[in-house]
Amino acid sequence: MRSFEHDARATVAGPQGQRVHRDHLAHLEVIERRWYTVRPGVWTMVGNGLSNQTFVEAPEGIIAIDTGESVQEMQAALDELRRHTQRPVVAVIYTHFHYVEGTTAVLAEAGNASPMPIYAHARVTANKSRTSGEIAPVYARGLVEQFGITLPTEGSDALLHVGLGLFYRNPAHAPFTPGFVPPTVTFDSAVTLTIGGMRVEVTPAPSDADDSVTLWFPEIATCVHNIVWPTLFNIFAIRGDEYRDPRVLLTGIDHVRALGAEHLVATHGPPMSGAADIARRTVRYRDSIQFLWDQTVRGINKGWTTDQLASRVRLPALYDDDFLTSERYGVGEHHVRQIHHGLRGWFDGDEARLFPLEPTERFGRLIAGFGGRATVREQAQAALAADDVRWALELATWLARAEGAEAGDRALLATALRTVAERTSAANIRNWCLAHARDLDGSAPMDRFRVHRFTSRQLEGATAASIVPTLRVLLDPDRAEGIDHHVAFAVAGEPTAGLHVRNGVAVPTDGADAQSTISLDRATFVGLLTGRVQWADARAAGSVAVTGDAPAVDRVVACFEVPGFQS
Repeated sequence: MRSFEHDARATVAGPQGQRVHRDHLAHLEVIERRWYTVRPGVWTMVGNGLSNQTFVEAPEGIIAIDTGESVQEMQAALDELRRHTQRPVVAVIYTHFHYVEGTTAVLAEAGNASPMPIYAHARVTANKSRTSGEIAPVYARGLVEQFGITLPTEGSDALLHVGLGLFYRNPAHAPFTPGFVPPTVTFDSAVTLTIGGMRVEVTPAPSDADDSVTLWFPEIATCVHNIVWPTLFNIFAIRGDEYRDPRVLLTGIDHVRALGAEHLVATHGPPMSGAADIARRTVRYRDSIQFLWDQTVRGINKGWTTDQLASRVRLPALYDDDFLTSERYGVGEHHVRQIHHGLRGWFDGDEARLFPLEPTERFGRLIAGFGGRATVREQAQAALAADDVRWALELATWLARAEGAEAGDRALLATALRTVAERTSAANIRNWCLAHARDLDGSAPMDRFRVHRFTSRQLEGATAASIVPTLRVLLDPDRAEGIDHHVAFAVAGEPTAGLHVRNGVAVPTDGADAQSTISLDRATFVGLLTGRVQWADARAAGSVAVTGDAPAVDRVVACFEVPGFQS
């Protein structure tokens, strides 16, 4: 099993003219939009969004499991549900924090019935907040790249699908109104609950999120989970994410296997029915993960570097027989690298990685050593022509990232990336390569995703106490040199928050004993963060009042890469 196919004959045309690997095209049939009746009283909707929406009929009414990426997405699922039953939804369960934004659609249909119990792992709310805080820019950029959000709808670069679903945020559901409602009942360990009059055994099962749970309905022999996916499990997310330990995954999969379920319903992809078929396929699924773990550790013990691990540890061809274990989302060689990093950190024993040159300088020296730009360019083009795509990609990267890069160099790298995109069966790799190719050639620049931007929508509902600490990752240490000053932010009607700028860092505080205080209303605070209001203008207009050392406060706010603070 290889990360991308070198045989150009594997490249085919998609329905909108996409150039794609034949297995990437075939995966459309797996994740197509379809309503499944899993068994009487259990339904799941696939292809409505990135995730499924699942409904289980209990004695007291319907249990809704996961609510999608928007109110509109969940409403579409409810509309379909009403073709099959008119029984009311009496409870909501979140399998993890990724697909929880359509809950208000459920409440609205129920006439905002209160209280409607919402069940979830105790970390769901905190995990949602984490992605909109300090790591918001890279998190958003990763989503754009991995899920092809900026790709066109037609032509060779067009998005085909995103592996686990047809889209991240199905365009049919625009404007994607958020409707998350925090859980009313939480748990952080295995628990047996009665929900809607039905017994539900809940077991934490970390997978792509540490708040994932497996739900077992013993009365109907049905398991709903987020751990057996319609593709090789993504140990490494190319968008970047926390480490997903295969040892933990295996525990969760073995728990699913031990249930002896007659019906298996996932957060992604089609359901499975039949205990024998489920057992056979889930065994192979869990073994694919163990193979990657075992062989990576074997190679680490032999002293292999991460590059050697990636080239030597390959899933056997037997795993290509089922889409559950095929590279249609991420790729094995990246998972192998992630296992090394998760176990041993970034240093793999490669001497050249111990104290490497800064990349721009290194690439410049490599180009010079190879005989100059013209020679490297010729070799890159020759490698592409010879189908030596890996080498062409490396050479083109030197040219595009070294000092003096020209438009033609960036275009050459874009061509190499497009070649990878059309040869890989993995959705994540295709979408990432195309997003970067389009950035390089200027057809869809990614610059706006490389800055920490605050938007009014993002800030809605967030208090100053949760927003102000985020500013610490926007501090320019050069501007902060020599500053030691503690500033409190007093936003009208909200708890005070503070930052103590000292020693090149901004330390979050509660504002107590601050040397100076910035007093302002909510609208001005949001305006400063979004750049619609400038600090100097707000000070002159009196919408920002400073008590204490005003010149010191001016120096403090100027240290932050926040649009409204830069005046």
